[in-house]
Amino acid sequence: MSLTRLRNGIVYDPANGIDGKQRDIYIRDGRIVSNDDARNENIAAERDFDASGMVVMAGGIDLHSHIGGGKTNLSRLLLPEDHRNDPRAVPDRPSEGRYMRLPSCGTCTPGTLATGYRYAEMGYTAAFEPAMIASNARHAHLEMGDTPIIDHGAYVMMGNDELFLQMLAANDDFEHLRDYVGWTINASKALGVKVVNPGGISAFKFNQRSLDVDEKHVHYGITPREVLKTLTRALTELRVPHPLHVHSSNLGVPGNIESTIKTMDAAEGLPIHLTHIQFHSYGTEGPRKFSSGARAIAEAVNARPNVTIDVGQIIFGQTVTASGDTMMQFKNAPLANPRKWVLGDIECDAGCGVVPFRYREQSYVNALQWIIGLEIFLLVDDPWRVSMTTDHPNGAPLTSYPHLIRLLMDKSFRDEQLDKLQADAKTASALGDITREFSLYDIAIITRAGPARLLGLTDRGHLGAGAAADIAVYREDADRERMFTSPSYVFKDGELIARDGTLLKTPAGGIHYVMPDYDRAIEKRVRAFTEANLASKFENAAIGDNEICACCNGGRLLPVACFATDRR
Repeated sequence: MSLTRLRNGIVYDPANGIDGKQRDIYIRDGRIVSNDDARNENIAAERDFDASGMVVMAGGIDLHSHIGGGKTNLSRLLLPEDHRNDPRAVPDRPSEGRYMRLPSCGTCTPGTLATGYRYAEMGYTAAFEPAMIASNARHAHLEMGDTPIIDHGAYVMMGNDELFLQMLAANDDFEHLRDYVGWTINASKALGVKVVNPGGISAFKFNQRSLDVDEKHVHYGITPREVLKTLTRALTELRVPHPLHVHSSNLGVPGNIESTIKTMDAAEGLPIHLTHIQFHSYGTEGPRKFSSGARAIAEAVNARPNVTIDVGQIIFGQTVTASGDTMMQFKNAPLANPRKWVLGDIECDAGCGVVPFRYREQSYVNALQWIIGLEIFLLVDDPWRVSMTTDHPNGAPLTSYPHLIRLLMDKSFRDEQLDKLQADAKTASALGDITREFSLYDIAIITRAGPARLLGLTDRGHLGAGAAADIAVYREDADRERMFTSPSYVFKDGELIARDGTLLKTPAGGIHYVMPDYDRAIEKRVRAFTEANLASKFENAAIGDNEICACCNGGRLLPVACFATDRR
């Protein structure tokens, strides 16, 4: 039982109310132990790290990042130039084979190895795939299992799968729908449920080109509101910690603030999480009929304590958009840069669209999107209800986080960037009038403590006794981008894995998932549907415990407990 001490660091641990206090942190067997326990044992620390004057936080947690599954690999395949042009693909010595590195490099969508490396180098120790298709769950888990260092998990996509829509359209008993949700989570080893454009992906297959919250599906006759209401209630009764993870209707459509607020209200007071909300916060004011709806959205969030969000901030430059929203990606295909794109579908379960895109400072729309995301961050009152995301890679690559942190913490830097933007967008913006600057405590909430709480990860995102020793230590620097790019120390489960931006170890990450209780009788219904409609066999649908161990590449199973009671 060796003891490690991290001494004299300035600790920011919002889950335990610690705001910049000098503390020693003790680690034993991969867990944090209280200072009193460590001292009472009167055992000298075998390893001692001096963090004097440095900022100490729990490891970062990205609750929405496309790191596994079919669309992620399609994104990698669609932009080979992104991998070829990555400086890391160039060998340090002529004898090294450049092409051996190409499968795991790239900026927009790095390979599995590079994804784990880039996260760890910034002090992140967990990331979660937000759009896993049930029929492709094994692939998603294998992708994440091949991603080193970081713990991971995924939200399974529902609300557009044929069996769910058939049951909803037939006014089937709610209990049957709830049990089907529980079975799907369990079978796919998911951490939660994601709904993308509720009913809209299915409607697109029937040539319906948009589907508003109270508009009926042309074939099934159901509305997105009914989908949302059913799924939020099901997850509440199943006591799944993470609320329904919602990609709302009308992504990217001017005027979509109305449907975004309707989506919030469709939950009828039950917990609901609206993801990459920047893309759903657009008004129609002004001569271009495209304006910021950030204030209206922030006010709506502030007034609804059951609602949490992540932002999906865009950062200027080349990326690739990868989404299960085939309806919207089909509309976006003409904007592809470079001019190539792909749409796909699998087992009538869900689909994806992959469209490369370059965000430009001198584009009015792109500039206003950048502004809107920052306005939302700064106008929502409670940082515990906002998680920091770029919807990697849709808004920006994951490596953009240090730059985004500086934008939130440094108003003068934010104003400098604002001055570079397309003139009309700057004029239409209220961003310059917002004086709020995030503190290090706020940053620790939106990147660590808040996501952990939202996901039910009781032993992550904080530095209290019993927590996993996932720790990032940063050198204090007025340039917050530089500070958060290369931590002095990064610990994963108590082991030093990176120092000053250089990786030292690459352990396998673990997998978080939930196992809700449900009536197993629903399996008869799922079996009948599978045998009648799908190419796969029902016997192969569920991922067993032994199989998920294999998918995790040796990483630990980290089951997340469901709540003791529902949250109504």
